[in-house]
Amino acid sequence: MNIYHQAITGNETRDTDSPRAALIDFYRAFNHRDFHRMQSNWMQSEHASMSNPLGGIKRGWSAIEEVYKKIFEGSATVYVEFFDYSMHVTDTMFVAAGRERGTLAIEDNNLDLSIRTTRIFTLIENRWKQLHHHGSMDSPELLSHYQRILTGQ
Repeated sequence: MNIYHQAITGNETRDTDSPRAALIDFYRAFNHRDFHRMQSNWMQSEHASMSNPLGGIKRGWSAIEEVYKKIFEGSATVYVEFFDYSMHVTDTMFVAAGRERGTLAIEDNNLDLSIRTTRIFTLIENRWKQLHHHGSMDSPELLSHYQRILTGQ
């Protein structure tokens, strides 16, 4: 198993239609609030799923897209990059498991983020599409602070 330490930010040159390129596309979409690119990155199906620290479990693209719309259209600015990850690749699926670091900024609040992250992609018509994402905050205190900032409580 290879462990990759160089971060993916979304600003890298996209090489081919490789698994790494699919990750670059995701982080480019997220960090640039590009909903069209995000939509293109995900499987457009009820089989897609996401588990995240604020939104809980979302099943199906229509539920997942609402989470991204709230993030992209909201007043918070969130930046994350993927690092310290491993890739597990088959002919039709890959898993990227690692860590995200980044920042959340809203009004006078700034928070450094540290998230354990797994992304699963499947090959559909010769394009990698994200099927599942799971993210967990590294500590309960960080999760609590993150939720308070974003919910205003």
